[in-house]
Amino acid sequence: MNFLDLIWLIPFLPLIGAGIMLLFGRRLSKTAIGIISPGSVLLAFLLSLGAVIQLAGLEKREHQVVLGPWIEFLHADWGYLLDPLSSVMILVVTFVGFLIHVYAVGYMGHEHGPNHGGFYRFFGYLNLFVFFMLTLVLANNFALLFVGWEGVGLCSYLLIGFYFHKKSAGDAGNKAFIVNRIGDAAFILGMFLVFQLTGSLRFTDMNAALDGGQFSPEVAGFGILSVTALLLFIGATGKSAQAPLYVWLPDAMEGPTPVSALIHAATMVTAGVYMVARASALFVLTPDTSMIIAAVGAFTAIFAASIGLVQNDIKRVLAYSTVSQLGFMFLAAGVGAYWVAIFHLYTHAFFKALLFLGSGSVIHAMGGEQDMRRMGGLKDKIPITFRVMFVGSLAIAGIPGLAGFFSKDEILWQTWSSPIGSKALFLVGLITAAMTAFYMWRLVFMTFYGEPRMDEHTKAHIHESPPVMTYPLIVLAAGSVAAGWIGIPRLFGENNLFQALEHWLAPVFAHGAVPAAVHHHSHAVEALLMAISVAVALGGIFFARHVYLRLKEEQRPAGGALYKVLLNKWYVDELYSFLFVNGLSKGGGTVMAEFDRRFVDGGVNGTAWLTRMVSNISIWYDTWIVDGLVNLTAFFVRALSFPVRFLQTGWVQSYALVFVAGVLLAAGYYWLGR
Repeated sequence: MNFLDLIWLIPFLPLIGAGIMLLFGRRLSKTAIGIISPGSVLLAFLLSLGAVIQLAGLEKREHQVVLGPWIEFLHADWGYLLDPLSSVMILVVTFVGFLIHVYAVGYMGHEHGPNHGGFYRFFGYLNLFVFFMLTLVLANNFALLFVGWEGVGLCSYLLIGFYFHKKSAGDAGNKAFIVNRIGDAAFILGMFLVFQLTGSLRFTDMNAALDGGQFSPEVAGFGILSVTALLLFIGATGKSAQAPLYVWLPDAMEGPTPVSALIHAATMVTAGVYMVARASALFVLTPDTSMIIAAVGAFTAIFAASIGLVQNDIKRVLAYSTVSQLGFMFLAAGVGAYWVAIFHLYTHAFFKALLFLGSGSVIHAMGGEQDMRRMGGLKDKIPITFRVMFVGSLAIAGIPGLAGFFSKDEILWQTWSSPIGSKALFLVGLITAAMTAFYMWRLVFMTFYGEPRMDEHTKAHIHESPPVMTYPLIVLAAGSVAAGWIGIPRLFGENNLFQALEHWLAPVFAHGAVPAAVHHHSHAVEALLMAISVAVALGGIFFARHVYLRLKEEQRPAGGALYKVLLNKWYVDELYSFLFVNGLSKGGGTVMAEFDRRFVDGGVNGTAWLTRMVSNISIWYDTWIVDGLVNLTAFFVRALSFPVRFLQTGWVQSYALVFVAGVLLAAGYYWLGR
């Protein structure tokens, strides 16, 4: 069976599932919904796996399927491209997405109502989300990628605001939708500049044009290439929640927990990282833009981590963690290590999906409670959830042997050793790694250790989640351990099986990524930096243990002013509200309303007055001059026609009388003349 020619079916399988759910789901049982919806994603994963295996056997690891022409003047087909980059993405999206779907069957099983409307509608949206994400990563051109780009934005709006009876959920959905429109506007402009520069929106055509020597790196200024790259990156900051457009992602926690896992681990927020990696041929020609990417990524990483240090909502800690980890990915992309950005995207999908679903299991056990200050002592009551969360927290902290260690350490090494990296960026990454270890293990210690802090009713009903929820957690925990072993540092050997991901992605980034060969640093330096990164991670864990296990609550350090600032998320939401919601919408709206009344309406009303005045003059001229001349002419014609009208009566008798009189006159004249 030729799976490569069927890659178009990979996104359409979840679309079929979405169609069944949204059109016929009301008539289906929950069991049928729980089979069809995850089953469509499982089939997409199996088809993806077969296609990737066949792709590996090709000499040139690239295969396109064009279903037909689409926007011909932009050279944009309805076509799909499978190469090493898109193959990694489809495997992550379908595999992790399938596990999230299975988990959601148990998590959302309590949804009820007339014809279980919430249940089938939820899975319809979830399938649709996967369809658009697969369309995004398989598209062979920017235009089709943009279809998926906007589609995941739509689905995030629908799923974040799924509990529409809650005002906070509706507001969060609106916030995500509006903030992403800012990035999307920049993305559209960047996309059309790509077409202007290269004459096509196809990725293969773009890479050929940028690699062909037609364009030189913009090292001496900020030219059109840099503007194009910057606009695309602004689009990525919206979709992948980077500063200053990150504010929608923490509020996205208002949606059901499986939605949070899908958004954070496998779909929407990874789209920006993927797009930057896909357009790497452009970014390597714009070093100034690349430095902006690295700087924004580093700032976002440490900024979001600082907020995560003090959050008390278990899902919000993980939300700010995602923003921070995405910053790590952009940091890697900014220093030219595109394959490392994708590596961290891949490992992050496992442990972040695990952590979010694990938090959902905790919330499920706690009867909906999300505040960690009202948890504690859960490790023996929900042992499976505790163990998998323990593994996921080790992985994200970067403990050796687990997935997060390999990708995080590679980012730090590339930041240090890359010709376009810097020691300052490395230091920011190192501090962020320490913060990550602290806030994740603060979460673990507050949730699972110590004395129970919940009320007696909640305490009496704590229970482990059902197998349909715990089995996906176990699989993700295994991935959080093993996934990183296909990208171990070169310190442990060159060109072996354990650098499989780097070799697999090499053809995609051959046109511009900074290869490891140019890193003029010894393995001793790499080993030292690795030891330092592990040490700061362990330091963060043990400091969290000291504060939240060893010290009693009254002995813990007082928060102070900085704690209040961090707890209020640096007051960024308040600043945005002041500047944009109250500033532009209210204060600015008042100014614009006055401008509209005085200038716009004044101009319109003045034009209307002038028009009326001119029309009155025209009426007078028409009445007395034009009509007067016409009427005067008519009067003279009428006066002159009076004698004629006297004779021309229209009566036959009159004409006969005149005729007889004329004959008599003629006869008399003739007779008298004789």
